[in-house]
Amino acid sequence: MVSLSSLSDAVRRTSDVLKRGASMQVLDYERRFSSLRGLYDGLLSDLIVIDFDCEKAYETAKEFFGSSSVRFAGIDGTMYSRPLFDLIIFFGGAYASTGTITFLEKDKPLVKYDEKIVQKSAGISSVVPIYVNEVPEVDQTFFEAEQPEEINLSRPLRDETIIGNATIANWIMTFAEYYLAYKLAVNPEQKIRIILLDRSLSIERASLLYDTSKREFWKAKSSILGYEVDGEPIDENDLVIARQYVYNQALGLPPPRADYLRYAIFHLVKEKGVLTRKQILAELDIADEKRANRVKRYLKRLVEDGVLSEKGEVYGLNSKYATTWERVKKLVTILGDRFFFTKTSETKTSNLMKILKNGKEHWLTTLDIAFLTLFTLHMLMEECWKRRILLIGITKDTAARDFKRQLIPIMHNEGLLKKTISPEDFEKLPNTDRMILQSVSVFNPEKIVPPWSLIEYDSAFRTMVPDRKDRLSYVSGAIKNRIGMEKTFLKTYVQLSQARTDPLLRSNVLLVDRLVYPEFDYKPENVVEFWNEFGGADEPIEVILFLNKNVSNKLQNLMMNILIAMAPSSIPEAFGHNKPLFIADKIAKWNYSQFKRIVDTTADWILNNHKLRKFIFYMSTFRERRASIEAARREHI
Repeated sequence: MVSLSSLSDAVRRTSDVLKRGASMQVLDYERRFSSLRGLYDGLLSDLIVIDFDCEKAYETAKEFFGSSSVRFAGIDGTMYSRPLFDLIIFFGGAYASTGTITFLEKDKPLVKYDEKIVQKSAGISSVVPIYVNEVPEVDQTFFEAEQPEEINLSRPLRDETIIGNATIANWIMTFAEYYLAYKLAVNPEQKIRIILLDRSLSIERASLLYDTSKREFWKAKSSILGYEVDGEPIDENDLVIARQYVYNQALGLPPPRADYLRYAIFHLVKEKGVLTRKQILAELDIADEKRANRVKRYLKRLVEDGVLSEKGEVYGLNSKYATTWERVKKLVTILGDRFFFTKTSETKTSNLMKILKNGKEHWLTTLDIAFLTLFTLHMLMEECWKRRILLIGITKDTAARDFKRQLIPIMHNEGLLKKTISPEDFEKLPNTDRMILQSVSVFNPEKIVPPWSLIEYDSAFRTMVPDRKDRLSYVSGAIKNRIGMEKTFLKTYVQLSQARTDPLLRSNVLLVDRLVYPEFDYKPENVVEFWNEFGGADEPIEVILFLNKNVSNKLQNLMMNILIAMAPSSIPEAFGHNKPLFIADKIAKWNYSQFKRIVDTTADWILNNHKLRKFIFYMSTFRERRASIEAARREHI
């Protein structure tokens, strides 16, 4: 029988386990780092871009923006939540740092930030008080997959569990960031042409698609389903169409393959009017019999769903769904403006997170906010394509590893690498892309001098793996053979700064992704075609890949000149990061502190109001009463 140990023995054992575990991790990393010393010469020397031309950036700026001087905005968010008696107060907001960047022919761009940024900066926020017992009905963290329409009584939902796991504030903040970016993009007074977000655009879109993917929840947990816009209720087909509404003819989006085939057919019929199946196949450039059969199946399904009509093998679009995107955009602006701009006195509901539907109040759930955020991202992408706005996402800390796990193995299999390393040495590399690149930079200080950037590659590589049957020119989807939408975002890693006194003191490697722009990125020399066997048919996939550092990439050169000019050298905590995002973060933190003070002061006022003493005693939780008594005792002592 195992005897119980004393408290001191338990502490000693915990210390020993921790030291041993940490030591093993350090030794493992030391072993992995030893394999990095020859990685630059053996592989990365052709994939890292070091020289960025100011004169070319000046020319590209005039070509892309139509001007050598443009306005920019960096956007960051903040959130806060705290229990207040039987309520939880959720707060989320987003704030922008704005200014002007002027490109010069012979020097790096000049950046000027708008004055009185805290007072004049653009910002939106919302605060939502919700009773603790109502949170599981609103927050999809607590939705029960097996019974979406019922409350799971077997699951213990203590107050602490609900308070500690609620994600409502985070969802409000995320929606706010994208909605503010969209509002700035369409604002004719701001004339913003560069938008910087403290997020990975490609990863965020994939995450939002996942968060809205469970159709069994839609009827049970979505309040925007059935909400009327222009006299038409939003139905499931509207949500299906808008979830994947990334449409760009010049880029061939959506692509006529895999699950995107449905949307390619939808956009084609919407654009061309009534078409026969043969005409649809010809427009989509599909001649293969197996792929043609898939088109036939999707046409049948679209007719069954009521999206398309069929008369004598001629297909047309149901008139309701011809206006889907316009109605969804109006839905987003109605609810977004109400959520972030409407004054309490002007709202017709008891809470900003409630909407009126069929004469009754309904909570907007976090599923609804996920839908609205995804739609807002698609609206932002559409405006950036239309207005030539450079949309960039920057992520400080990332555990991404698709460069190591997907891109390099696929390029190796296809013979696209000029240099390579042995599979054994490759496997020993650190697990994350950021650690690999950051370490290689430190181990090769004379050869890799910041600022530098990795080549840009299609974010679709993140969802691809080498073909499971080892066929040349074929790839497979990483999960269930699904491959994300190509030609939408381009991804890279950058390191922007090093200390003047110590060349080994370098800033962190950042993950950067941006929107694809067809006129600059979609060229034959930048496109690689693969094949994917999906649903019994071989389908082509065109991805954008700048194969090596010698391939011309005007927008990467422009973007790096922007990021270098915006990397502060005089702010230690922002070393090698982005100053507009740093300022936006400071503005967000200031607003956070102001809101927190308001909530805390309100709580203190209620606690000290003698008229509410009995109410407070019975409505406050045991923990709140104990905390207040203990605080009073400490003050007395």
